[in-house]
Amino acid sequence: MEQKYIFITGGVVSSLGKGIVTSSLGALLRARGIRVTAVKIDPYINVDAGTMRPYEHGEVFVTSDGAETDLDIGTYERFLNYDLSKAHNITTGQVYQTVINKERRGEYLAQTVQVIPHVTDEIQARIDSADKHAEIVLVEVGGTVGDIESLPFLEAIRQLRFVKGYSNTLYLHVTLLPFLDTSQELKTKPTQHSVATLRGVGIQPDAVILRSERPAPEDTRTKISLFTNVDPEGVFNSYNSEHIYAVPEMLEQQGLGRFVEKRLGLEKVTPELRGWQQAVHILRYPDTEVTIGIIGKYIAMPDAYLSLTEALTHAGIANRAKVNLRWISAEALIENSLEDGVGSSFEDGVENAVKDGVEDSLESLSHLDGILVPGGFGVRGIEGKVQAVKVAREQNIPFLGICLGMQVAVIDYARHVAGLEGANSTEFDPYTPHPVIDLMPEQLDVADLGGTMRLGNWPMQLRENTTLHTLYAPGHDHTVMERHRHRFEVNPSYVDALEKADLTIAGVTPGMAGRGVGLVEAIELSQHPYFVGVQSHPEFGSRLARPSAPFRGFIAAAIQQQNKQPQSIEADTPSP
Repeated sequence: MEQKYIFITGGVVSSLGKGIVTSSLGALLRARGIRVTAVKIDPYINVDAGTMRPYEHGEVFVTSDGAETDLDIGTYERFLNYDLSKAHNITTGQVYQTVINKERRGEYLAQTVQVIPHVTDEIQARIDSADKHAEIVLVEVGGTVGDIESLPFLEAIRQLRFVKGYSNTLYLHVTLLPFLDTSQELKTKPTQHSVATLRGVGIQPDAVILRSERPAPEDTRTKISLFTNVDPEGVFNSYNSEHIYAVPEMLEQQGLGRFVEKRLGLEKVTPELRGWQQAVHILRYPDTEVTIGIIGKYIAMPDAYLSLTEALTHAGIANRAKVNLRWISAEALIENSLEDGVGSSFEDGVENAVKDGVEDSLESLSHLDGILVPGGFGVRGIEGKVQAVKVAREQNIPFLGICLGMQVAVIDYARHVAGLEGANSTEFDPYTPHPVIDLMPEQLDVADLGGTMRLGNWPMQLRENTTLHTLYAPGHDHTVMERHRHRFEVNPSYVDALEKADLTIAGVTPGMAGRGVGLVEAIELSQHPYFVGVQSHPEFGSRLARPSAPFRGFIAAAIQQQNKQPQSIEADTPSP
């Protein structure tokens, strides 16, 4: 089949959920047996998302080939059950960097380099080469129609209709349909203006998806069809859903899949959605519930931990459990415990956190079914995380440490069990007497920000008879691949001391940089219900049909903690 393209744009406001709409459409096409891929265009001038603030843009998602991308790439992967690459995220920075480099090399033969055709040609080339094996390429243009940053990308996709042909291209516009309490009605004018702005740059949408808090009545959709020049069959409504995994079926019931089949000349196929339906059924009617505390410093912006929360949802579905999240400020843990002599300083301007009437304190952690310390960078909140790990370890509360969370667990164990007083990471204390976490020698001379990072897939060799080996590959495989995003490592010089104090090194990077032992990839405590730390970010690879092994075991242990009765850490997994 000749490759076809669906271009998704957004209007009125940002954060409408274009990524969920794009992913849901991809899921519907995949459910029809079509090979689908997705490309995200980000109009910012940054080359990638690696240096962006989590509070502003949410998490940085890492692909298997080591690209630091927008979080929508992670949403695509989870909905499509398909690994993407750095070629699937296009930024203004990448495009202009390439065009300027070509000009400097003389590849434009002394032409005057301009937005049209040179920049738009580069955008089209990147879209065209993203995935040659896909039958349909979904292209989401980030930002909002009318933004000056988006104009070159909109022009590029406008031109692509002439390059690829009408029957091979489809324009889909996602726009806001607000509800006004004062008049008790849904207002269509923002959508009318948004489509008019899009038509002003030469693109007439073939379909419109209305984002609203509540379902839009038929007369509203008819009115929008009339005023936007979109066929009535091409007006769809993505209203607020209790669970994002219910959105594909919502849109399928409205006929989005059939519309795309007809418009692009695809074979009519009944989609296989039983897996999605089963997952949503468990989310709506779980057998049990657990409460997990996430000890973080970006808790005011949950999207900073989006892949992590989705991995917990997947693990909950695998265990037929609802996972309730309690966001706990690592800084507040220390501030609220200063009277007990715990911790040291607290950043100015950060208030004590109170969630659901429960103050964030070390004492409050004992009521949780599990404690998770996620990844991050920088010293802020570190001592609160160390103390949270100590509570989990001493009170036998199931614990999962991700990346920095594992390093914090090593710091706690070194200080309070192995007798290494003052142990720390050189990231937080360059003069610590016991640098149990440190940069490796080959990293010290790298100057560029990000150059010292371990990014993308790295192997982890599992130690036999460990919890992780049981979860990942019971009885056979000893090496698994997980994605990484970090600089500092467990210092190999301290591994013997930690093991003598009964810390289990459950996984290593085999032969990293010529070392015989390899770098520490995972730790465990054998005499604990569930105490696991991993240097990787397994949440990036978690899928609805294939939940991350450490997360699946963590939620199973949390259920056991709640029930106080024996239960295997292995869990049956539904098959979406």
